[in-house]
Order: sequence, then structure tokens, then C-alpha cells
Amino acid sequence: MNGRVDDAMMRNRMCLLLAALLVFAAFGLPAVLGIPAGATINYNSTDNGPTRTPSSLTNNRSTITTVVLNAIQQDAHWKAYIGNVTGSLSLQDANTNTIYNWNAIATPTGKVIASRNGSLTFSTVACAANTTIAAEMTAMNMSGTDQDSMALTFNSTAHTPTVVAGQSLSGCNMTSTFVNNASQGQSNGATFQEFLMQDANANLAYVAIINASKTGYNGKSYDFQMIVPESNVQAPRTYYFYIELG
Repeated sequence: MNGRVDDAMMRNRMCLLLAALLVFAAFGLPAVLGIPAGATINYNSTDNGPTRTPSSLTNNRSTITTVVLNAIQQDAHWKAYIGNVTGSLSLQDANTNTIYNWNAIATPTGKVIASRNGSLTFSTVACAANTTIAAEMTAMNMSGTDQDSMALTFNSTAHTPTVVAGQSLSGCNMTSTFVNNASQGQSNGATFQEFLMQDANANLAYVAIINASKTGYNGKSYDFQMIVPESNVQAPRTYYFYIELG
């Protein structure tokens, strides 16, 4: 009799232990949030800008020649990234094993995010603070009085309110890039908007709002356009790219 009772108690304990393990497996593991994903670069073509042949003059001796000289010089403090976005939604584990995958997104929406930091903490993102922008300007050898400084480039706050990793961002420092070789002005109606954000560790990021298949700076069709700063005296800086779809 005691043996049967002991067996029943053991079976009950095993059932309780199995139930506890199932609950832990279902709820005890940390949740994986749908945060921006690291982007894979499938194509890269870099344009170094035009080669401009200098004009010349040949004047007679004993003359004084008055001239008005004009030049368009490539800016040494900035570089641009433009292009299109592809992607799909998937359910994967940490080893990229897929349990389900949805069809590729035909008309992408969302954001392209570039940063000099390859491990942004997206759960803490907010608009970039003035102190963070100033620190980045110093890192890029920019002065606040430079005509092409970050402060004078991202000098509006009129971007479209945007959600990044669940955080609603509005009123961030923003700018917009050109369409058909002309300025759009800086507003939430601009085709290609870009704004500045940071995480809690003051890591700066550049956020380009995706606008699928729109006419870009050169009359061709793109999903995004963005500019990022560069040092004019140091080696080129590396940027890491993320995409948040939807």
C-alpha cells in the first residue's frame, strides 16, 4: 500500500516538475523584441563626384585683368548614402533557424538607420541632445561656425513624427535631401527626411525615413537618401546600417 502511495506521489511530483519546465520555457525566457535589424549590403557603387577642368586666361603683358572666379568644391565634411530597401518578416531563433517566413515586402516602409556605433541600445532611443551633436561635431573636426556644420545642416525640427523601436520621436533635429537637383525645404512634407537620434549612452544615429520608389536627387527612383558627417582630416569613418521595416 505504501509503495503505491509513494509511486503516485512521485508521479505527481514529476508532473508538477514537467509543468513548471513548460511554463518556464514558454514564459521564463527573455523576450526578443522586434527592434531594428542589422542590414546586409547587397550592392555598393561609390561616385567620387565630377572632375572639373580649370579655366584659363592668356593676357597681354602690362595689363590688369579683373576676374570673378566661381568654384563648386566637393564638401569634405559629409558623404551620402542612397538606395533601395528589400526585406521580409521572419520568426527566427538566435541561431537564425527559421520557423516561419513571410513573403518579401514589395513596398517597404520604415527607417534606415546609420551610426558609427555597431551596437545601439534601441530600447532607450530619443532625439539627439545638443550636447551629443556638439560632441559629434568635435569628433568630425567641425566648428559651430562652419557653414557645413552639423548644427547648421540639421537645423530644423519639422520631420514627420516617427516610431523607432517602439519609441515615438518628434521634434528631433532634421534635414531633407534634394529631389531633382533642387532643395525641398525642410518640413514634414519633404520626400526624403532625415533626423538625429541617440541612445542612452549618447551614441548618435542618423535616421532616414523610407519613402518607397520616389524621385531622388538625380531624377532616379530611390527608397531613401541620407547624409552623414565625415572628418576632413582623419581616416574615413565606418558606419553601421540598420533597417526597421514598417
